[in-house]
Amino acid sequence: MLQRRQFLRLTASIAGLAIASHSARAQSYPTRPLRLIVGDAPGGAPDIVARVMGQWLSQRLGEPVVVENRPGAGTTIAMEMVAKAPPDGYTLAVVSTSAATSAALYEKLDYDLIRDFAPVAGLVRSPLIMVVDPSFPAQTVPEFIAYAKANPGKINMASAGNGTGPHVAGELFNMMSGSGMVHVPFRGGPPALMAVLGGQAQVYFVAVSSSIENIRAGKLRALAVTTATRWEGLPGVAAVSEFIPGYEASIWFGVGSPRGTPAEIVEKLNKEINAGLADPEIKARLAALGDQTMPMTPVEFGRLVVGETEKWAKVVKFAGVKVE
Repeated sequence: MLQRRQFLRLTASIAGLAIASHSARAQSYPTRPLRLIVGDAPGGAPDIVARVMGQWLSQRLGEPVVVENRPGAGTTIAMEMVAKAPPDGYTLAVVSTSAATSAALYEKLDYDLIRDFAPVAGLVRSPLIMVVDPSFPAQTVPEFIAYAKANPGKINMASAGNGTGPHVAGELFNMMSGSGMVHVPFRGGPPALMAVLGGQAQVYFVAVSSSIENIRAGKLRALAVTTATRWEGLPGVAAVSEFIPGYEASIWFGVGSPRGTPAEIVEKLNKEINAGLADPEIKARLAALGDQTMPMTPVEFGRLVVGETEKWAKVVKFAGVKVE
């Protein structure tokens, strides 16, 4: 009996030391600058969101958060870099829709998005807008689908390139509506937008920031937004899901760290990020970009990443999307 009591006291003592050690580690973190890796070029939506949140975290954590841009290969260059970094909370990644689609697009990656990353927090979600030239005969999504089916192979769908968010959003629309749009990839968003404005393509699932001024000026007609519900920036424009139940193709960003990052550090980052997303000034800055804040627990963000990876894998297979 004495030995059992001694064992229990020893076990409790060890557990207490472990808890104290973990607590101390969380309280002392961070002690040096953090790196937030973005898989896109400076000036794009992921970069802007990263810099807004990086500035907030710098103030809250008391250490600089340095945003590093490592664009290329559908964000896989940046994601591989973070996956192979030490799991100490000092190297973080902006995880995005592109990361989820790239998991299906690229057959040989040196990392696994689900296995090699610890989800930290959600950041924002924003719609794409299904736009057409004002002279296009369809005024609504049902009219568009009817026209597409009556004119097979005659609707060109512009995109910013194979496997990009606008591309897979359009392919999901094809898959769920049977529209049969013909994909025409361009080298980036601006030329894709110009193709619709110039009549070389008939439809484009475009980012809010790239299209809102042309929509308001009457140079583009917005048929629908791709989020599950209507977007407050264009409340008179329907959501695709109002006509195609279950359709959803928003662009989202969150934060991930290398798998094995201590849970107490993940929780501390999650707490500070969610505090930033609740800050009125930050919410206003992000809303001006067309972004809706997306506060989540690490578990909730992990579920989103898994669900999006599975969804886009089905779309990529359906459309036979290839990347060069």
